[in-house]
Amino acid sequence: MKKIILFLAVCTTFFSVSAQIATPAASPIASISQQIGLGKVSISYSRPSLKGRTMLGAANIPYGKLWRTGANKVTAIEFSEDMTIAGKAIVKGKYALITIPEATEWTVVLNKDTEQWGVYEYKESNDVLRFKAKATKNKVKTETLTFDFANTTSNTATVTLAWENTRIAFDVKHDPDAQIMADIKAKMSAAEIKNDTYYDAADYYFTTNRDLKQALVWATTMVEKDPQSWTYHLHAKIAAKLGQCDLAIISATKGLEMAEKEKDNAEIVSNKKVLESCKKK
Repeated sequence: MKKIILFLAVCTTFFSVSAQIATPAASPIASISQQIGLGKVSISYSRPSLKGRTMLGAANIPYGKLWRTGANKVTAIEFSEDMTIAGKAIVKGKYALITIPEATEWTVVLNKDTEQWGVYEYKESNDVLRFKAKATKNKVKTETLTFDFANTTSNTATVTLAWENTRIAFDVKHDPDAQIMADIKAKMSAAEIKNDTYYDAADYYFTTNRDLKQALVWATTMVEKDPQSWTYHLHAKIAAKLGQCDLAIISATKGLEMAEKEKDNAEIVSNKKVLESCKKK
């Protein structure tokens, strides 16, 4: 009898599970990431759609009230490095991204509890940061909640949120200078220094306009060890920036000859630019 009951229970469970029908999620899960500086910012959220409804500032998402900034589980934002967000420092880690919508300005809250379902158990004591984000009107209605990254540079990006007729934006920045300088110091102190290290260090000093004489020393060592069209180009543009056009012309000419032989159009253009800049001086 016990075996029969157990068999019936297993059958009931099987048919109950197999009877479930898979359908698309009403608010599908999405994620978006962007490299910023030497770090990465990632946002994970569920994307509700309007479906003919008025959402922001109405009964569904009233102004002045906490919102999970999406559907279902609270939206999460993760920083792989210490960064600044809206000009404020934030320690690397994962945070709930909660908002308080208003007609012209939203409050953005970063909270430690990333496992919240909505904001029903929100605790202000878990907040790590609050800042304001201006709300602007979109000319075209956004049907589905959308996060994106705009105005991206090497070290900065603007996070945007668009839904219905509203858009908010805030800047995220990672300044990797201290990390890069520490890396240069460590690698330049190594017993064996690779050619790529000379190139990267010289190029970074050139780009950040610091100690160009030291950059030229590294670039000189680099072309001696690895004479290429691009290494000559870097050596030439550092020399030109120092006002040493005689030296720059020699290196740019060598770089141009090699680039033309290799049919490397990018380096042909780059070395010609150095030669043209020196001719104007």
